[in-house]
Amino acid sequence: MWPVHEPDLGRSAEGALTVTALNRLVKAHLAREAMFRDVWVRGEISNFKHHPRGHMYFSLKDETSRLQAVMFASANRALRFRPEDGLRVIARGDVDVFERDGVYQLYVKEMQPDGIGNLYLAFEQLKEKLRREGLFDRKRPIPRFPERVAVITSTSGAAIRDILTTLGRRFPAANVVIIPAQVQGLEAPASLVAALDRLRALVPPPDVAIVARGGGSIEELWAFNDEAVARAIFASPVPIISGVGHETDTTIADFVADLRAPTPTGAAERAVPDRRELRKLLAELRRRMEGRLVDRVRRGRERLQAVLDRAIWQAPERLIRPHEERLDRATERLVGAMERTLERRRARLEAVRGRLGDVRRLEAEVVRARRRFDEVRRRLGRAMLEALRRHRIVLAQWAARLEAAGPLAPLRRGYALVEGPDGRLVKRAASLAPGEGLRLRFEDGVAIVTVWDIREEAWSWETRSERRPADGRRKG
Repeated sequence: MWPVHEPDLGRSAEGALTVTALNRLVKAHLAREAMFRDVWVRGEISNFKHHPRGHMYFSLKDETSRLQAVMFASANRALRFRPEDGLRVIARGDVDVFERDGVYQLYVKEMQPDGIGNLYLAFEQLKEKLRREGLFDRKRPIPRFPERVAVITSTSGAAIRDILTTLGRRFPAANVVIIPAQVQGLEAPASLVAALDRLRALVPPPDVAIVARGGGSIEELWAFNDEAVARAIFASPVPIISGVGHETDTTIADFVADLRAPTPTGAAERAVPDRRELRKLLAELRRRMEGRLVDRVRRGRERLQAVLDRAIWQAPERLIRPHEERLDRATERLVGAMERTLERRRARLEAVRGRLGDVRRLEAEVVRARRRFDEVRRRLGRAMLEALRRHRIVLAQWAARLEAAGPLAPLRRGYALVEGPDGRLVKRAASLAPGEGLRLRFEDGVAIVTVWDIREEAWSWETRSERRPADGRRKG
């Protein structure tokens, strides 16, 4: 750092300061001045940014000026409200220079809303946030006759005594499960969340649960305005009745709970029915049921007497006689109908028997026709075999004739076919010329020959024998 005691530093061109040196001089000057430490500043937040590392960067402004401000994570953890653009606040901090940019800014250590309570603002902000998420909309019904009731509260306060007294007086048949929790202080939110977690693990689960504490200041009741407590109440598998503070006290837990009671005693009254009222109700139901039974018996006796007073019961045989006559006539008609039906069935049976004889004769005709058919089929088979044999003989004869007339037959008898250079058959010697190449095709192959001489002579069996040597071999 440049020495700040040199009076001529920066007073001439030869002693000109660098930008860094000047920023350091200003920073050192501000550090020496007590008036720039722990200064309170009132203004409106703008350009608010919450860095992922936890630091908060924003500006404080009024009608004519703007001041850059920083609140590090170590300081803003204690905030009970959420800073945002447009919110007027009062901030306490140190004024210092950020050397790199050459700007001075307020390093905030403490901040509170301007014109509204810190706790109230935090309450309203959390309330609005949870309302938008729908945590206030679900309201489950409270069982009318719960068998198990869980109570989450401090075991040392007056609230637990009031709750147990009320439950025992109103509905002693209910089994009460107490889950201790701190309801005041910095550790109270975590203790309440742990108690609600234990509530979810109870086996068998209770039918309803009470979360309560006695009255107190807003600071003493603040644990029930904690976001984690509100979400734990919402996650409870059983309905929750809140009874926090007095009737005029309202907490976030009251909005999230399925039912709000004004006091811990009121929560116990809403959790179970009153046995005295149940007794009255049972007595009233018994009175109504007895009255209805008496009235029903009376009406039944009147109807029975009316039936017994009818003339038919004075002489019941007069009711039976017409029915006996109708029964006799119906019996006669039934017997007649059965006899007629039997006669028709007998007639159809005789007709079927007659047709059955015709069927037997037809079966005999079918047997005879089948025999004739089998005989004709055997004869036809023998005739077809004989005709096939004769046709095969004729076919063999024609095949022999065809083979004898074919071009290959002379080759088998020792003759040869003479083919010219172009592959055509040579039929006359006159068509040849000396030196011309020929092909002699025999039955078993082809011979290539050359014409040496051409002689004209007629061929016959005599000339063939004259040319044959005495030993039967051909001339050379």
